[in-house]
Amino acid sequence: MRYTVNYRFGKSLYYSEIHLKITMYIVIIFLPFLAASLSGLWGRIWGIKGVYYINTICLFIITVLAFIAFYEVVLCNTTNTIELTSWINSEHFLVTWSFFYDELTVSMLIPVLIVSLLVHIYSIGYMGEDPHQQRFFSYITLFTGLMLVLVTGNNFIVMFLGLIISAFM
Repeated sequence: MRYTVNYRFGKSLYYSEIHLKITMYIVIIFLPFLAASLSGLWGRIWGIKGVYYINTICLFIITVLAFIAFYEVVLCNTTNTIELTSWINSEHFLVTWSFFYDELTVSMLIPVLIVSLLVHIYSIGYMGEDPHQQRFFSYITLFTGLMLVLVTGNNFIVMFLGLIISAFM
């Protein structure tokens, strides 16, 4: 995994600060997938209240982290690239699983996550009579994760996968 930070004012960071920033950006991407898989696999064991709490708390944590990322990227003038692995590596064609955080990306993270959090909170009361609430909350949290992949993807193939998979849900 490779992490690139572009500071515009020549700041230097310690190793622990860089590791903490990598963790924050990875949690923003992968926590919805973790919450969706946990609520999908163990939703019947936890019950509907447990699924409500797990998904809503995870989205609240992601929203707070997105505000922190907004502060770091927009107000501190940085851009961040996280490259997880190379996916397609041909002679002249390289596709990596990487995510890019710039001003536009974090500006789009805020409304996407706030709307998703509000939809989750509204759905707690709206879906009260549905017998398959665990499945619904698992799908809607997975949809949120795919929207985050669409927003933060560093190349068109990663963005396209986020769009197509979420469109077929």
